[in-house]
Amino acid sequence: MSSIKERQRAYEETLLAALRNDLADRDIPAVFLIEDDGRPGVEVLDAADRARRVYVHLQFRWFYWGDQLDERISCLQLPTAVERVQQAAQTGWREEEQGELSFNLDKLVQAYRL
Repeated sequence: MSSIKERQRAYEETLLAALRNDLADRDIPAVFLIEDDGRPGVEVLDAADRARRVYVHLQFRWFYWGDQLDERISCLQLPTAVERVQQAAQTGWREEEQGELSFNLDKLVQAYRL
């Protein structure tokens, strides 16, 4: 039997593969990849051939490609997410370096334990 982490990883990969496939169907250059740290992602080129990586944040059920509010979308409705990533890529990624979206929920839970 697989561990929870393995099932979560498989779910992330499934979501990202579906995103990549749908973007490719719309002629948006996108490549599924595994980072050096083992994290799956999709590298997407914008209209100026600048790359951003799209990741999955499972706790919040988001695809995200930065740390700004407009750089995330629910992964629960794939067609809407594909549309949003496509729009962002066609408009062009922002000039700043890609921000990292991370929340350590364990620290948050520990902070509120009595």
